[in-house]
Amino acid sequence: MVLLQLAYLRRIVFALAFWTSLALLVPAVDAHIAAWHKGMYCLNGTDPHVANQNANEAVNPLYMLDRRDWWMHHVNKCDEFPPAPGDFLELPAGKSFVVELAGNRAFTSLSYNGRYTGVFGDGKPRPGMDGGRSKEGCITNPNLHTKSEKEATGTAFAISYHSNLADVKPENLVVFSVLYHQVLIFASQYTMEADCQWGWVPDGCGEPNMYMQPLKCKVVGHTGNRAVAPAKPPVFCELDQSKCVKGAKQMVFWNQLNGNNIVTPGSRAPTYNQRLGFANGRQTDIFLQEGTAPTTYIPPGPSVTPTDHSDVREESDADSAPRSLDALVPLKTLAVPLLIFIASVYLGVWNA
Repeated sequence: MVLLQLAYLRRIVFALAFWTSLALLVPAVDAHIAAWHKGMYCLNGTDPHVANQNANEAVNPLYMLDRRDWWMHHVNKCDEFPPAPGDFLELPAGKSFVVELAGNRAFTSLSYNGRYTGVFGDGKPRPGMDGGRSKEGCITNPNLHTKSEKEATGTAFAISYHSNLADVKPENLVVFSVLYHQVLIFASQYTMEADCQWGWVPDGCGEPNMYMQPLKCKVVGHTGNRAVAPAKPPVFCELDQSKCVKGAKQMVFWNQLNGNNIVTPGSRAPTYNQRLGFANGRQTDIFLQEGTAPTTYIPPGPSVTPTDHSDVREESDADSAPRSLDALVPLKTLAVPLLIFIASVYLGVWNA
């Protein structure tokens, strides 16, 4: 995982992990998941005096909460604990980046030298997903909120061009990449356009909650000259694709007390796939015309966290105009470790 140095940074971005309903569990244990990286918020938990090797605040699901609480995972103050200076999720244009999907920091390479990492949420290989099923046929161990890989719903990355977390709004948080059926795959490959954020909405087999996980990101390499368009709320268009929202779309905000941005018929879940008009892979329709953003080159940062931050600063929005990665970028969420009591999906958001 590459950790970025702000001295090289033209623009800082936020990665927000969004997912809906990741109630993963093993016997007598509720399990959820987050995308782990040194660029994430509340990596060490939410005690400013403790670097918690077993932190799990970021994985807690969000369900029927007030907007001020679910937005940026403020309900447990996760958004108030940014990553250390110089720690970023680096998003290289035209290449891939690595995050780790787990239900607890202990099950990642960021704790205990990675010795508790696994393939699925319970730390086992589980060929054929033999961990058990409910009477309805749902996979229960680990609980992946699906009956099979074919029925697993899509996950998404989104992007926002703001270096201040308080400035990130639904309208400037744009989905740029979607991967169908990703929830069962530990190592997943995405294509990306620019900033990143991740999200997921399951379809049955559990409570329909939501996840939102902020990270700081840095896009490196050559960027394109087309800005990302403002995002519109997606609409449910499963039965009539002509009603799907065209162009840049927001993340899905669903099943909260307020702040929701989509309504679905009956109990149908607003999933990241053609049900809402999201294509599988890169979202090629999110950009404005050419010339709406300056082209830039941002060199990659070091592969280790800088130890001397005296010359590092976060540049303001005035340092550079919003821009996009015109060249489509493959994103590999290599979810190397997962949790022993958990498993499932990941998030992501970022800016170029």
